[in-house]
Amino acid sequence: MARAIWTGTVGFGLVQIPVGLHAAETSAELEMTMLDKRNFSPVGYERVNKKTGKPVPWEYIVKGHEHSDGKFVVLTEEDFVEANVKATRQIDILDFVELSEVDPRYFDRPYYLAPLKAGKKAYALLREVLKRTGKAGIGKVVIRTRQHLAAVVAHENALVLLLLRFADELHDAKGLDLPGSNLKTLGVTPKELSMAERLIGGMVSKFEPEKYEDEYRRDLKRLIQRKAKAGELNSIPEAARRQPKAPTAAPIIDLAELLAQSVGGAKRPPRPANQNDRSAPKSKRLKARAARSTVTTARAAKVHSEPHQRKSA
Repeated sequence: MARAIWTGTVGFGLVQIPVGLHAAETSAELEMTMLDKRNFSPVGYERVNKKTGKPVPWEYIVKGHEHSDGKFVVLTEEDFVEANVKATRQIDILDFVELSEVDPRYFDRPYYLAPLKAGKKAYALLREVLKRTGKAGIGKVVIRTRQHLAAVVAHENALVLLLLRFADELHDAKGLDLPGSNLKTLGVTPKELSMAERLIGGMVSKFEPEKYEDEYRRDLKRLIQRKAKAGELNSIPEAARRQPKAPTAAPIIDLAELLAQSVGGAKRPPRPANQNDRSAPKSKRLKARAARSTVTTARAAKVHSEPHQRKSA
């Protein structure tokens, strides 16, 4: 088993469950290296003393809180624990709530809680109760040097700790130029509203995260592979090649018409069936080809007969 990020207990009432905290997510962001464009050497991050300008080794670095201008209160790792020993070693569940009642804006990051050897029975008990009731345990936990609001929920055979944001960490929407709730003044008609509801209703499905892919990361990797295969190594692309034109958005003329097309599945107007259009029916393509052949033959006959006509004249 992977090493736990944090070990402590989950407490509700007088019950204490010893657990370890494990990461439940993996960053899919492509790793990029900062380079000096003069010779493409990696640029490192140096810890520099702002007064002397000299590098500082790790063993000389401590953490401190600026109390006044240039005056710091230095804190050791022991200080972070001693500030509140219980908070740093326990997830104390304070309330049980419906998970659906938690505003999605509060969700931050998931972790798995795994029981330590002596806590398996109590762990299974809490997990099954949360499953049967559909509830989430709300509490607080300190990870590293910061306290978080958190929710303990059951997922399959595991207990999951969802880090939440505190209420004072969220911004409200005041100051944003948002449309009001009076749809009539905005020009939204009952017909448009009904068609929008039908469109959404036709797109409803079960949430299956496996079917969604990080397309940008995939395409960026393909671009990197193409450039490497083309020998574009240690070279800077021309500005024109690095700034493709953004597609021009078509103006919205009739919202009701666009909704109707979306509901009916018509996402683009049909193309005219001309002689060069491979999507045109086969019979139409054959007729167009025959017409072109007739015109070509007539032109050739005309050119051939003109010298004879002039000669006989």
